[in-house]
Amino acid sequence: MASTDKEDEELTIPRAAMNKLIKELLPDIRVANDSRELILQCCSEFIHCITSEANTICESQQKKTMSAEHVLTALDKLGFSHYKSEAQSVVNDCKRKRRRQSTRLEHLGIPEEELLKQQQALFAKAREEQERIDKQEWIQMQAAAIAQQNQFTNSQSNEDDEY
Repeated sequence: MASTDKEDEELTIPRAAMNKLIKELLPDIRVANDSRELILQCCSEFIHCITSEANTICESQQKKTMSAEHVLTALDKLGFSHYKSEAQSVVNDCKRKRRRQSTRLEHLGIPEEELLKQQQALFAKAREEQERIDKQEWIQMQAAAIAQQNQFTNSQSNEDDEY
Protein backbone atom coordinates (compact mmCIF):
# COMPACT_ATOMS: atom_id res chain seq x y z
CA MET A 1 0.00 0.00 0.00
CA ALA A 2 2.89 2.37 0.76
CA SER A 3 4.26 2.06 -2.78
CA THR A 4 0.83 2.94 -4.21
CA ASP A 5 0.72 6.10 -2.11
CA LYS A 6 4.17 7.05 -3.34
CA GLU A 7 3.19 6.38 -6.97
CA ASP A 8 0.05 8.51 -6.56
CA GLU A 9 2.08 11.33 -5.07
CA GLU A 10 4.50 11.25 -8.00
CA LEU A 11 1.61 11.65 -10.43
CA THR A 12 0.31 14.93 -9.05
CA ILE A 13 0.86 18.52 -10.04
CA PRO A 14 3.71 20.07 -8.03
CA ARG A 15 2.34 21.69 -4.89
CA ALA A 16 4.30 24.89 -5.48
CA ALA A 17 2.69 25.30 -8.90
CA MET A 18 -0.76 24.63 -7.46
CA ASN A 19 -0.20 27.11 -4.60
CA LYS A 20 0.91 29.77 -7.09
CA LEU A 21 -2.15 29.13 -9.24
CA ILE A 22 -4.48 29.37 -6.27
CA LYS A 23 -2.80 32.57 -5.10
CA GLU A 24 -3.17 34.11 -8.58
CA LEU A 25 -6.81 33.12 -8.93
CA LEU A 26 -7.84 33.91 -5.34
CA PRO A 27 -5.43 36.60 -4.10
CA ASP A 28 -7.67 37.85 -1.27
CA ILE A 29 -8.84 34.50 0.05
CA ARG A 30 -7.02 32.14 2.40
CA VAL A 31 -7.31 28.52 1.34
CA ALA A 32 -6.87 25.81 3.96
CA ASN A 33 -4.25 23.13 3.40
CA ASP A 34 -6.83 20.34 3.18
CA SER A 35 -8.69 22.37 0.53
CA ARG A 36 -5.45 22.84 -1.40
CA GLU A 37 -4.85 19.09 -1.22
CA LEU A 38 -8.40 18.39 -2.44
CA ILE A 39 -7.98 20.81 -5.35
CA LEU A 40 -4.65 19.16 -6.20
CA GLN A 41 -6.22 15.69 -6.20
CA CYS A 42 -9.19 16.87 -8.29
CA CYS A 43 -6.88 18.44 -10.88
CA SER A 44 -4.78 15.29 -11.04
CA GLU A 45 -7.88 13.12 -11.44
CA PHE A 46 -9.25 15.44 -14.17
CA ILE A 47 -5.97 15.21 -16.08
CA HIS A 48 -5.93 11.44 -15.64
CA CYS A 49 -9.49 11.07 -16.98
CA ILE A 50 -8.87 13.31 -19.99
CA THR A 51 -5.56 11.67 -20.92
CA SER A 52 -7.00 8.17 -20.49
CA GLU A 53 -9.91 8.98 -22.79
CA ALA A 54 -7.61 10.72 -25.28
CA ASN A 55 -5.38 7.64 -25.26
CA THR A 56 -8.39 5.42 -25.94
CA ILE A 57 -9.36 7.64 -28.88
CA CYS A 58 -5.78 7.61 -30.13
CA GLU A 59 -5.62 3.82 -29.99
CA SER A 60 -9.01 3.45 -31.70
CA GLN A 61 -7.61 5.52 -34.59
CA GLN A 62 -4.52 3.27 -34.57
CA LYS A 63 -2.24 6.21 -33.88
CA LYS A 64 0.92 5.94 -31.81
CA THR A 65 1.14 9.61 -30.81
CA MET A 66 -1.59 11.41 -28.92
CA SER A 67 -2.38 14.75 -30.54
CA ALA A 68 -4.27 17.82 -29.42
CA GLU A 69 -7.24 16.66 -31.49
CA HIS A 70 -7.45 13.49 -29.39
CA VAL A 71 -7.55 15.57 -26.21
CA LEU A 72 -10.19 17.93 -27.64
CA THR A 73 -12.33 14.96 -28.69
CA ALA A 74 -11.91 13.47 -25.20
CA LEU A 75 -13.19 16.72 -23.66
CA ASP A 76 -16.33 16.43 -25.82
CA LYS A 77 -16.80 12.74 -25.10
CA LEU A 78 -16.51 13.20 -21.32
CA GLY A 79 -18.97 16.09 -21.23
CA PHE A 80 -16.46 18.93 -20.89
CA SER A 81 -17.38 20.62 -24.18
CA HIS A 82 -17.46 24.01 -22.46
CA TYR A 83 -13.65 23.75 -21.99
CA LYS A 84 -13.04 22.93 -25.63
CA SER A 85 -12.89 26.52 -26.95
CA GLU A 86 -10.36 27.54 -24.27
CA ALA A 87 -8.30 24.42 -24.96
CA GLN A 88 -8.43 25.11 -28.70
CA SER A 89 -7.14 28.65 -28.13
CA VAL A 90 -4.21 27.22 -26.13
CA VAL A 91 -3.44 24.84 -29.01
CA ASN A 92 -3.54 27.74 -31.48
CA ASP A 93 -1.22 29.82 -29.26
CA CYS A 94 1.26 26.94 -29.11
CA LYS A 95 1.18 26.56 -32.89
CA ARG A 96 1.78 30.31 -33.35
CA LYS A 97 4.74 30.23 -30.95
CA ARG A 98 6.21 27.23 -32.75
CA ARG A 99 5.85 28.97 -36.13
CA ARG A 100 7.51 32.11 -34.74
CA GLN A 101 10.44 30.08 -33.46
CA SER A 102 10.95 28.37 -36.82
CA THR A 103 11.09 31.71 -38.65
CA ARG A 104 13.69 33.32 -36.38
CA LEU A 105 16.46 32.42 -38.82
CA GLU A 106 14.55 34.10 -41.62
CA HIS A 107 14.38 37.35 -39.64
CA LEU A 108 18.13 37.48 -38.98
CA GLY A 109 18.71 38.96 -42.41
CA ILE A 110 21.65 36.62 -43.04
CA PRO A 111 21.38 34.19 -45.96
CA GLU A 112 21.39 30.52 -45.05
CA GLU A 113 24.59 29.98 -47.04
CA GLU A 114 26.37 32.61 -44.92
CA LEU A 115 25.08 31.04 -41.72
CA LEU A 116 26.36 27.67 -42.92
CA LYS A 117 29.79 29.19 -43.66
CA GLN A 118 29.87 30.74 -40.17
CA GLN A 119 28.93 27.41 -38.63
CA GLN A 120 31.65 25.60 -40.57
CA ALA A 121 34.22 28.24 -39.51
CA LEU A 122 33.22 27.78 -35.87
CA PHE A 123 33.55 24.01 -36.20
CA ALA A 124 37.00 24.39 -37.79
CA LYS A 125 38.09 26.77 -35.01
CA ALA A 126 36.84 24.33 -32.36
CA ARG A 127 38.70 21.44 -34.04
CA GLU A 128 41.92 23.48 -34.16
CA GLU A 129 41.55 24.41 -30.50
CA GLN A 130 40.99 20.78 -29.56
CA GLU A 131 44.02 19.71 -31.60
CA ARG A 132 46.12 22.36 -29.83
CA ILE A 133 44.93 21.13 -26.44
CA ASP A 134 45.59 17.50 -27.40
CA LYS A 135 49.09 18.41 -28.60
CA GLN A 136 49.84 20.27 -25.35
CA GLU A 137 48.64 17.29 -23.32
CA TRP A 138 50.81 14.95 -25.41
CA ILE A 139 53.86 17.18 -24.90
CA GLN A 140 53.20 17.28 -21.15
CA MET A 141 52.85 13.50 -21.03
CA GLN A 142 56.10 13.11 -22.98
CA ALA A 143 57.87 15.54 -20.63
CA ALA A 144 56.50 13.64 -17.61
CA ALA A 145 57.63 10.33 -19.10
CA ILE A 146 61.12 11.72 -19.78
CA ALA A 147 61.33 13.16 -16.26
CA GLN A 148 60.23 9.84 -14.83
CA GLN A 149 62.80 8.01 -16.99
CA ASN A 150 65.52 10.43 -15.87
CA GLN A 151 64.53 9.97 -12.26
CA PHE A 152 64.64 6.20 -12.68
CA THR A 153 68.01 6.41 -14.42
CA ASN A 154 69.39 8.67 -11.68
CA SER A 155 68.15 6.35 -8.95
CA GLN A 156 69.72 3.39 -10.78
CA SER A 157 73.07 5.17 -11.06
CA ASN A 158 72.92 6.11 -7.37
CA GLU A 159 72.32 2.49 -6.49
CA ASP A 160 75.24 1.47 -8.73
CA ASP A 161 77.45 4.02 -6.95
CA GLU A 162 76.60 2.48 -3.57
CA TYR A 163 77.99 -0.92 -4.60
